[in-house]
Amino acid sequence: MFIGRETELGTLERLYRHKGFRMAVVYGRRRVGKTALLSEFCRGKQALFFTAQQKNTTANLRVFSRQVYEFLGLPASTPPLPSWDEALSYFAQRLEESGQHVVFVFDEFPYAAEADPSLPSIMQIAIDHQFSKTNTCLILCGSNESFMEGKVLGSKSPLYGRRHAQIRLRPFNYYDAAQFVPGLSPEDRVTCYAAFGGTPYYLEQFDADMSLAENIEALFFDLSGTLYAEPQMLLRQELREPAVYASVLDAVGSGATVPKQIAERAGVDENAIGSYLAALVRLDILQRIVPFGENPSRSRKGRYSIKDPFFAFWYRFVSPSTGAIEQGLGRAVARQALEKSSLSEYVGHQFENVCMQWVVRRALSGLLPFLPTEFGRWWGTDPSLREQVDVDVVAASSAERRLLVGECKWRGSFNETEAVKTLERRARLLGDYDKVDHVLFMKGDPSPETARKAAERDDLEIVTAEDLYSG
Repeated sequence: MFIGRETELGTLERLYRHKGFRMAVVYGRRRVGKTALLSEFCRGKQALFFTAQQKNTTANLRVFSRQVYEFLGLPASTPPLPSWDEALSYFAQRLEESGQHVVFVFDEFPYAAEADPSLPSIMQIAIDHQFSKTNTCLILCGSNESFMEGKVLGSKSPLYGRRHAQIRLRPFNYYDAAQFVPGLSPEDRVTCYAAFGGTPYYLEQFDADMSLAENIEALFFDLSGTLYAEPQMLLRQELREPAVYASVLDAVGSGATVPKQIAERAGVDENAIGSYLAALVRLDILQRIVPFGENPSRSRKGRYSIKDPFFAFWYRFVSPSTGAIEQGLGRAVARQALEKSSLSEYVGHQFENVCMQWVVRRALSGLLPFLPTEFGRWWGTDPSLREQVDVDVVAASSAERRLLVGECKWRGSFNETEAVKTLERRARLLGDYDKVDHVLFMKGDPSPETARKAAERDDLEIVTAEDLYSG
């Protein structure tokens, strides 16, 4: 069953409905679902779907030629096309002659281009002189994000300016990710997202006949587990110094948040740490956030954290225990990690991320009382208390002078009345707004008294883990 990606499919369909030549660039890191998206898009259409392999040009051309001949109804014994320029020219010419409306997917384009660096130039010539005369929707796809951004989309690329749409495919949000694990309770869905994140391939490994804890143990903490070595494999594919980047992620995963601290823990020169952090931010693995209302380019209060929940979980719980796992102690390590209060603390942090996504989903659906244009979280000093405080979720509209603030509580029980009062007090620290809406996010149901108070007010909403998944 194909899940989600309605926006991306809509973009591709609009491109396809346009007569004449159109080109899209689709990219995103490995396992994120690019091939599944394009396969779904090609369903019911005349399509040639070619996937390059990490082989030499001769091998890739042999496969490409065979698929072209099959698409055109020619004998499989027809000799392979000898070069990319002849192969693309031949295919385009036949498409022009037929006038067919077709989709041509060139998947893992970077693999073919690494074997033949002239391929982007060859493709550019084929587009300008031949494909432009056809009724073809060409899609160049790749997992190497650095290559796709530099050699395909970059201003110095021969292909620059040819694309009519580009899609950087990212992991699913918490809501779509939950569709892979429909049998879990809302609370377990949050925990599952906190561990697996939203990458389709990772979620597809989930065995519905096993508990959540058993799945995590088998996939993350076993040498043969599908996800045990996944982070290192991705870093090796994307980056030239994977060991250094892994050390940086270890440092952030252990709690380092500012460049100096990260550099010290990772054993990296403080003058060089900025480039490593920037590369990981570009890959959507790390993020740098500043307090709501501050300019990211000027603020000195920026904090780094691991953005992707899968990487956050792996570097928090798996990476520190790889030595024990290598010695066959993975099961014991997993059970210790999953039973500790530190897991609840970790999920509580990811719960804040889920709650922010809920606010964005509500905004997209038009279900908020106003349309926010700014999102984030805030931390700073409360002058009345003379202490550092924070607000977990913030959304605002300067034009409408409206503010939404949220407090996230991933606990079995807490003083709900005090939590609401604290949220109201901290909201005043964010500035002067005409109307402030307060949201208390909780793991379970509120007390009858809290529910009654929320029902009587138009500026207070209670959202439980179950509510997060209710449409």
